Parts: sequence; structure tokens; C-alpha cells
Amino acid sequence: MTARLTLVSHHLCPYVQRAAIALAEKGVPFERVNVDLANKPDWFKAISPLGKVPLLRVRRDDAEEVIFESAVILEFLEDTEANPLHPADPLMRARHRAWIEFGSAILNAIGRFYSAGDEAAFANESKALSQMFARVEAELSARQSGPWFDGDRFSLVDAVYGPIFRYFDTFDRIGDFGVLDGKPLLQTWREALSKRQSVREAVGADYPRRLHAFLRAKGSYLSEIIRLQAIETPQARSA
Repeated sequence: MTARLTLVSHHLCPYVQRAAIALAEKGVPFERVNVDLANKPDWFKAISPLGKVPLLRVRRDDAEEVIFESAVILEFLEDTEANPLHPADPLMRARHRAWIEFGSAILNAIGRFYSAGDEAAFANESKALSQMFARVEAELSARQSGPWFDGDRFSLVDAVYGPIFRYFDTFDRIGDFGVLDGKPLLQTWREALSKRQSVREAVGADYPRRLHAFLRAKGSYLSEIIRLQAIETPQARSA
């Protein structure tokens, strides 16, 4: 019997987006249920060992298994569903897995960037994030021959970096922080990912508003920039 899949999600989580993109690319039907991580329901706490999303609830016959951690979910989908997103060659597959891990490290750096408490810390995190992206630019320069990480073939690496670049759609509306400056291959990749249906539809239409509100509420240096921007904009319009 075909398994029924439910992706337990959060509106902003980039790790959830990875799984949603992979499911869409594979053409797998699934239900999506969002939870409020600030007020976790009891049913969620009962099935999430780490208290995090994503979870993939796999119902088969009368039994259910719950898979947690995005990397494990992606590998499960590779093992069980058609339309593989990993390369067939073991060495290239290992390379892709390594750059997926690097993508997770970038997400951690993005978290430090938007959480930095003062201007000096913000500048340091901006520089560190830019350097990480420079490593990705170098990898693309050495290997890329098409619109995606692996050339003409959309892969799980693309599924991971689509949500990463999505942050910068919001960051760019707040200010010019220069993190992606001087990285033309990254910019081309970012643009291609922004147009991919699976990437676009991995979030709701209200994602930009939700992310902007989340960043403003952080109490960070970036939050202060957003606050000042909101004060200055009406003045600029009346000038």
C-alpha cells in the first residue's frame, strides 16, 4: 500500500522548505500541517523528540512512523520515491551531501547575522557570511556548467540553497549589506532558484510579511535598522 505523507511544518523554517521542495520535485502528494513553535501542541511534543520541525509522518496500512531531521527525511525520500535528486555516482553523491552540510552551516551563520546585538557584531557576522558564500562561488566557478549546482540537473543541493537565498529577498529590502556582492555565479543561481516552481511554492504567500515581522521582533541590530526604516519612510514620502 502506498504510504500517506504529512509534512509537519512551520511557516518560516528553511529546513521544512527543503523537504517540501524535494517532495514537489519528486511529484509526491503530501499534506502539510503548520505548528506554532512558540506554543507547541501536545500532539507535536509527543512525536518530535527534539521539539523541532520538519517531521514527516509516514502512514502505511494501519501503522505510522515519524521521521525527524531534514537530512534524514531527504534521504528517506531518495530511498523510497522515484525521480532521484542525488547523483548516481557515489563520489559525486558524497560531494553533494557535503555541500548540503555547508548549506546548514550557512543557515546557522544567517541566524547569527540577524541576531547580532550591535553594529560591530553585525559587521563581523556580515563579513563571515560573505566569506562562506565566497567558498560556494568558488565551487560553482570550478564545476558549474548550467543553471543549477550540478549543471543542468536540479538536485538536493538546489533544494537546500533555495531557502537560503530566499532570506536575501527580505534582507535586500531592508538594506544593502553586500553579503552577495562580487559573486555573479551565486546571483545567477539565486535567480534561477527564485523562478523554480517547487522553490516558490515551498512557502506561503505571506512568508515575506512573516519573516519581516520575525526579524523586527528579534531585538537585534537588524531589528533596529528595520525600526528606524519604518520611522524614516513616512518622512521620506512627505518630503
